[in-house]
Amino acid sequence: QVQLVESGGGLVQPGGSLRLSCTASESIFNFNAMGWYRQAPGKQRELVATITSGGSKNLADSVKGRFTISRDNAKNTVYLQMNSLQPEDTAVYYCYVVRTVHLFWGQGTQVTVSS
Repeated sequence: QVQLVESGGGLVQPGGSLRLSCTASESIFNFNAMGWYRQAPGKQRELVATITSGGSKNLADSVKGRFTISRDNAKNTVYLQMNSLQPEDTAVYYCYVVRTVHLFWGQGTQVTVSS
């Protein structure tokens, strides 16, 4: 079982920035991919960003140019840098990892964008 601990959510004004962190309980070299989903109230969970074991990155069209995903192998941590935040980015953000055929989730962190 992989434990994922997220941090960095909060309340921010439109146009502001936040950085989410997700630290895994084991080496991220064990994972095929890591990334972030989000779920807004009344909506389905949406894939936001992924980084593979080879370092390839993918971002949802809705966040391209505003969000970036990165990782720190030494800290077993993946980050989501979110800039130019808008009210429609308000959601619970979930970290995930894929290890072979297994998918593990973090507990979620709330991001609220409001003036």
